[in-house]
Amino acid sequence: MSSAVSTASNTSQAVLSLYRSLLRTSRSFEGYNFRAYAVRRTRDGFRVHKDETDPRMIEILLRQAEEQLAVLKRQTAISQMYKFDRVVVETSPKKHVVPS
Repeated sequence: MSSAVSTASNTSQAVLSLYRSLLRTSRSFEGYNFRAYAVRRTRDGFRVHKDETDPRMIEILLRQAEEQLAVLKRQTAISQMYKFDRVVVETSPKKHVVPS
């Protein structure tokens, strides 16, 4: 019984680590739209499968997520090579100076 608990704990740690890596990598896209899409897709993908209990299915999903992480890393490297102008929603807000 304790080995099953240990395995479940290791699996949940692996899933959480992979989730964080995917989010971190998604946030490194240069383009706002690509960045928002990658973050949204990561969150949605994990949310859909959050109640999965079948160990085989979890293993398959982990492998797929690892493949997606590799793709994201390649794509973020490419996005950093070709920088675009910032989108309006990305610009930093101007500070209002209150006259005294």
